[in-house]
Amino acid sequence: MQKWSIQSYAPVSVGFLLFERFSNMCLANCVEPMRAANTLGDRQVYDWAFVGLKQAVVTSSSQLSVLTDYAIADAPQFDYLFVIASYDYDAHDTPATRRALAKVAKSCKVMIGLDTGAWLMASAGLLEHKRATVHWDILDSFSERFLNIEPLRERVVRDDNRVTCAGATSAYDLTRELICDHIGHGIALDVDALFMRRDDLRPRSSGSGPSGPVQRAIDLMHRNIETPMMLDEISRQVGCPPKTLSRRFQAALGATPGQVYRHIRLSAARHLVESSSLQITEIAVRTGYESPAALTRAFKKRFGHAPRGSSSVDPR
Repeated sequence: MQKWSIQSYAPVSVGFLLFERFSNMCLANCVEPMRAANTLGDRQVYDWAFVGLKQAVVTSSSQLSVLTDYAIADAPQFDYLFVIASYDYDAHDTPATRRALAKVAKSCKVMIGLDTGAWLMASAGLLEHKRATVHWDILDSFSERFLNIEPLRERVVRDDNRVTCAGATSAYDLTRELICDHIGHGIALDVDALFMRRDDLRPRSSGSGPSGPVQRAIDLMHRNIETPMMLDEISRQVGCPPKTLSRRFQAALGATPGQVYRHIRLSAARHLVESSSLQITEIAVRTGYESPAALTRAFKKRFGHAPRGSSSVDPR
């Protein structure tokens, strides 16, 4: 069952194991959504560290240099360890790398291979008899090399405590799934809106498109914040009966259309509070509330404080 909001959670520790010429886009598509989830959820859910085979500077394929926090041998135990490689994966596939990955796999709860990181995991024997994907440019050679692995041309593949992603955009897909798992769909929708991600209801671990009526309804909600639409009108415009649409919202998000609409409007209100000098009266008008008092009540119920008591820091 999908969860709209998860209030009880344990902090999640994340390690990013970086190899020379790693994909900075893969890294950013994991770190930035996690950072945004912490900010938008007003709680520190994710803590992360950068790891290398040695504690040293690792340089991405775009010449971004990252000073790692730990050498892999000295790193703490992580809930999730992302193995991020891109170019030169064959040069990184050494006995030392295989030993290091095999050892750290015993301590982390979930290991994730991004881009060609899956190749290094497979070479270390960590994907034996599992389903996996890798960057599609090398999927054929991957299937020829690792005969005991079932290769899939998918964006994200989960198999027990091993996860593989085909590339940078699928890294966002996976991170969004983790946010849904740990905090709920509400914050995930806020993260999507922050990064202007439209196809935010992509089925889990799937390459198919977003859920039609639900996605179209959410698009209407975003476009009609100042003058909220009635459910009957939303249903008419998306071509789905109200009861059916409500069932689809529950199935996809674990929330009713009304809950999602209020969430979108209050998220917009908080953005205006934090990033503008508008008075509460104007913010109430712009987010579809009949009075500043009504907005203040709803805002305080969701965020735990009155609008002007919130931080002045823009979450971006």
